[in-house]
Amino acid sequence: MTDKTVKFTTEGGDFTYPLLEGSVGPDVIDIRKLYGESGKFTYDPGFTSTASCQSAITYIDGDEGILLHRGFPIDQLAEQSSFMEVAYLLLHGDLPDADELHEFNYTITRHTMVHEQLATFFRGFRRDAHPMAIMCGVVGALSAFYHDSTDITDPQQRLIASHRLIAKMPTLAAMAFKYSIGQPFIFPKNDLSYTGNFLRMTFGVPAEPYEVNPIIERAMERIFILHADHEQNASTSTVRLAGSSGANPFACIAAGIACLWGPAHGGANEAALNMLREIGDVKRIPEYIARAKDKNDPFRLMGFGHRVYKNYDPRAKVMQQTAEEVLKELGKTDPVLDVAKELEHIALNDSYFIEKKLYPNVDFYSGVILNAIGFPTEMFTVLFAIARTVGWVAQWNEMISDPEQKIGRPRQLYVGATMRDYVQVADR
Repeated sequence: MTDKTVKFTTEGGDFTYPLLEGSVGPDVIDIRKLYGESGKFTYDPGFTSTASCQSAITYIDGDEGILLHRGFPIDQLAEQSSFMEVAYLLLHGDLPDADELHEFNYTITRHTMVHEQLATFFRGFRRDAHPMAIMCGVVGALSAFYHDSTDITDPQQRLIASHRLIAKMPTLAAMAFKYSIGQPFIFPKNDLSYTGNFLRMTFGVPAEPYEVNPIIERAMERIFILHADHEQNASTSTVRLAGSSGANPFACIAAGIACLWGPAHGGANEAALNMLREIGDVKRIPEYIARAKDKNDPFRLMGFGHRVYKNYDPRAKVMQQTAEEVLKELGKTDPVLDVAKELEHIALNDSYFIEKKLYPNVDFYSGVILNAIGFPTEMFTVLFAIARTVGWVAQWNEMISDPEQKIGRPRQLYVGATMRDYVQVADR
């Protein structure tokens, strides 16, 4: 906190509020007493100018294109770290030493099994059910099986629940995929990495051994790392809001999954891939660039621009490199990648996109990678949920531990009818 203050003047008088200073980023006006003192609310649709909490987990500078997890740049983590290391970092505040990482890996690996009765939940869904619909149901149902980790006042139970959610999410996601294609569920294998285990459970079959391709495994590691947390976005805010009521952690993460399902949030990479497929050929890019600039044309370039980033999304650079590595390893040539690279090149040098700060975001290349690996588009958001569970759990734990935490209760600007008397139906 600083000694700086901000003064508001209304017809009711002058009101002074402290200016809070974070370790980095803009100062924040503390208006907690605003309504009590002045009788006024603030109006901020989408909460784009409102800090709902204090957090030490993730920092984004959208103007500079910076994303830090506990102070570490995302590109360094994606290139040099592992997903389990990043998970530990987000949960505990610092990178683990060798012993801590080994113990964390051991713990997560031995929580990857799910209760056998959970398999019956899947049979209650139609074969063509969207995997995210399944994930909403089965993740919420975890609280019915793990009663020993739902007491949010017990730090040890919170830690166990965190480990269970991180560990079981890939197993449940792979089961959702297997169910949709009519193949048997594959049990986890403890001698594989977190990511390698997920690939085997997704693409392996009981009839033959599955060899994890290290290039594909590394690509999935990067995708998981790049999606692990992203500050107070819609789904993270949903998890925090649900958690503020005292709901159990499994219910809170299920709420986050439901929010992530929205096409404006977790479904954006699918939309970007569909757009690249629609363009189809590098020669058609000028036509679509012109359409994107036409205010009367409903077409929009998907995978460009971001609610926070007004510069190149730092995650997109890693994604582009990863896409090329995956396609080379698989021996594939994908015209969609050619379209993506040329479209990116044109947009980065076009004054229209530069002025509007429409730079490629993480969704622009991730769909190309996941499609090449063999994931159907309806699984894209599920993969996002696997990765983001780590961030959700870290944010939820931070919220529960915050002494200033209160149940979420946004206010409103009411524009409806004023008080009126009820009229009997016969007299209307």
